[in-house]
Amino acid sequence: MELAPLTPENLGKAVSITLRPEQEVFVAPVVQSIAEAYVNPTAWPRLVVDGEDVLAFIMGNFDPGHEIEAFRAGIWRLNVAASAQGRGVGRFAVRALEEEARVRGVERISVLWERGDHGPEGFYLKLGFVPTGEELFGEVVAFKDLGARGALP
Repeated sequence: MELAPLTPENLGKAVSITLRPEQEVFVAPVVQSIAEAYVNPTAWPRLVVDGEDVLAFIMGNFDPGHEIEAFRAGIWRLNVAASAQGRGVGRFAVRALEEEARVRGVERISVLWERGDHGPEGFYLKLGFVPTGEELFGEVVAFKDLGARGALP
């Protein structure tokens, strides 16, 4: 697996990523995320690919001056294709974003999620995100301290 930018060549496969049906209520479709990235210069959209196969889409945000701490650096979206789930693809995507954050000098990243059956809460907790007890837009706010460079769990 490797991280790749969006290109005209992989765009069709990126927007074709489909989740498990029970997960669709928890994350916007990739096409919506790409549109948001187009108009938001702080967005960081990337694909996880394996050869020609597009396995996942992750979009981060890096806006160190944002007035809301949860929007300064973190994960905005993570869509892992249903066929690629359970193979470490999501973990790979999050770690790639963590590394990008470290390169930018960021030591703490955020993620927001909606609670519910089949939601991403367990996934993010396993990766070390810690809920703050706050909610924004009805979603749980969680942070992960990245610590020293290279200190991935």
